Amino acid sequence: MIGSVDPVEVATVSIPLASAMLGLVIGYQAYRGFRRHDSTSMRYLSLGLILLTAVSFSLAAFGTLLLRWGVIPLSFETPILLLARITQFAGLVFITYSLYRRP
Repeated sequence: MIGSVDPVEVATVSIPLASAMLGLVIGYQAYRGFRRHDSTSMRYLSLGLILLTAVSFSLAAFGTLLLRWGVIPLSFETPILLLARITQFAGLVFITYSLYRRP
């Protein structure tokens, strides 16, 4: 430990946060592509990327923190995990749809 900060806990918070931010950047770039070319496929791709990365990482990371700090009871662990997994699955569905969608 460095002082009173646990490096593992810092990494546990920092890496998902960085992943969520990077996912938002990638999703935003795909959204810009949608707006520039009015491509419905790019709309679904951007939505899928944002759900897969930013939203699911945020749910998992902040849910874990709230559970660890005792803000919410441990009985919410499974619903938070399920919601994060559903969000990931929905993101993958949108990405897959964007790849196979015909104009």
